[in-house]
Amino acid sequence: MNSLYDSAPGFDQPLAVLKHCHDRIRKQLATLDKLVNHLNDIGIDEDAQQAAKTVLRYFKKAAPLHHQDEEVDLLPELAATATGDDAVLLKELTMQILQQHQQMEQYWKMLEVQLQEIEDGEGADLSASDVEDFAAMYEQHMQIEEGQIAPMASRLLNDAQMKKLGAAMQVRRGITD
Repeated sequence: MNSLYDSAPGFDQPLAVLKHCHDRIRKQLATLDKLVNHLNDIGIDEDAQQAAKTVLRYFKKAAPLHHQDEEVDLLPELAATATGDDAVLLKELTMQILQQHQQMEQYWKMLEVQLQEIEDGEGADLSASDVEDFAAMYEQHMQIEEGQIAPMASRLLNDAQMKKLGAAMQVRRGITD
């Protein structure tokens, strides 16, 4: 039976949850891109305000949780497990990921102000270059995670570690069984 919507994977599949988060991030980045064009073509209206509200809500709440999943649980668990070449690569990737999180936070601070003004109906300016920079940073970041970190985690983490990771992600979101 086909579902009318894409349901999120369960926390018993933490890597799938992380990938699902990436899919949602991509959706929000697409909304940002559409919003830039909408504001240029139509200006501020109810649709623009709603789009701004949706993006704000996502990047204020869900995105920070996702970054914590990586920083607090996934990367340390991998670091405790990885050896040899995996450990060397992981150390390099971890530094890059943490740096990207900081850069994305800086980009977000600029966008957040613009989006809040749009949501409030007080401004119609959304910098296309800020949106492009933010989206490009996220895309590069997600490629590293999907192309290198997730496969490494899938290969190195055992069932108990995956369960621990999923449980931590669930608790972080305040979700109980």
